[in-house]
Amino acid sequence: MPVFFLTDLLLFALLALALGFGFYAAGQEHLRAPWRSVLRSRIGAVSLVVLSAYGCIGLLDSIHFHPKLPQQADGPRYSPEILSLLDLWLTPLRTQQEKTYSAPFATHLYAKEQIRLPDGRTVRDYPRLRFGGAHLEDPATQKAGDIARRSAFGLFQALGVWGGLVALLLGWQVRRRGYKQALSWLFGDPPRRAALLTLGLLLALGFVVAALAPYYHVFGTDKVGEDVLYQGLKSIRTGLVIGTLTTLIMLPLAVLLGILAGYFRGLADDLIQYLYTTLNSVPSVLLIAAAVLMLQVYMNNHAEAFTSLAERADLRLFFLCLILGITSWTGLCRLLRGETLKLREMDFVQAAQALGVGPLTLLGRHILPNVLHIVLISVVLDFSGLVLAEAVLSYINIGVDPSMNSWGNMINSARLELAREPIVWWSLSCAFLLMFLLVLFANLFADVVRDALDPRLRGARP
Repeated sequence: MPVFFLTDLLLFALLALALGFGFYAAGQEHLRAPWRSVLRSRIGAVSLVVLSAYGCIGLLDSIHFHPKLPQQADGPRYSPEILSLLDLWLTPLRTQQEKTYSAPFATHLYAKEQIRLPDGRTVRDYPRLRFGGAHLEDPATQKAGDIARRSAFGLFQALGVWGGLVALLLGWQVRRRGYKQALSWLFGDPPRRAALLTLGLLLALGFVVAALAPYYHVFGTDKVGEDVLYQGLKSIRTGLVIGTLTTLIMLPLAVLLGILAGYFRGLADDLIQYLYTTLNSVPSVLLIAAAVLMLQVYMNNHAEAFTSLAERADLRLFFLCLILGITSWTGLCRLLRGETLKLREMDFVQAAQALGVGPLTLLGRHILPNVLHIVLISVVLDFSGLVLAEAVLSYINIGVDPSMNSWGNMINSARLELAREPIVWWSLSCAFLLMFLLVLFANLFADVVRDALDPRLRGARP
């Protein structure tokens, strides 16, 4: 039985808008040329492959449903638990829960406990895990070889899949260009070659982890024994929702008010400047904290309106996107106001006014298309900042719901883990690694997009 969360609907609506813009831009040379230059950059091609992998994981985690229970005599029944396609794919990681902490690839718990031996004696030692390495009779001698064999099998699978994809691309191009030209097209172009190598590395990493995860906890387990890798992968959707939906909420305010202030000037400009100056003068953390606390009070007073904890957590996530969008539109609005003030005095705008073109038509046909590059650049640049903002807000307990997987919640829980003896380091490391890669490649992609879309920088770099 499908379940539709508000953030799921908005995320797929945003995906539909992006695909629609892509099809529209494909038919417009002035829009197609900049994006072609993005794909011709090795950094842009590699970043796009990595970001696409994150996006696929986030989309799989955005298709929710109630799993069907075994057939009953009175008809089909569904579990009250809400899962996603990603949960279904990661079933071994989700269901294989240990007692408490265990290190990456460990076969025993991380802390000693009292163990009763078969002969009745009690000793203090590290107990065996229920799932991690449970198939090994002697972990001390068998674990290294078992990990190596399973990793090699995963690499072999990845090589087969990658080779199949390359063969499909090569066969498609052979029909169009011939064999030699197809090889040159596939491997002679540096950006395309870099994208293929990156895809191969991602497939190798994914298949190796998939081969090991059913038998070992690759990133260990947390305090309640849940797999840390599972938490990190589930947190990808939260980061993507924060980065994309906040932009969707912020854009209409920034674009509309920025263009109106720059074009009409006078009283409209004064009112809009007063609005974003006042909003900027209030610390955004205080606004976010107040909004989240008010929402929490509302949910506590109307608990009957929510059918599950997942629905409550999703509403809080959407509300966090809403308040972040309301507090983050001012910077782009200021940029668009300044650009519109400059465009307003350009000759083509003055000529349109002299010919009697109405304000709405002039804004839509002449002003908006000429500030679109600023909008796109700001959107891509702000994405990584919003992902980091979620981690910071969750760290101080005013971010997403504690029951929702997010990198901020993982980092927040790692505060006490780092104070343990011995230190539990893997939760923080997993969250840091996944967040670092997303932010890194988002920033690299933003740099390439800026160079391609900004008319002042276009063609400045080789």
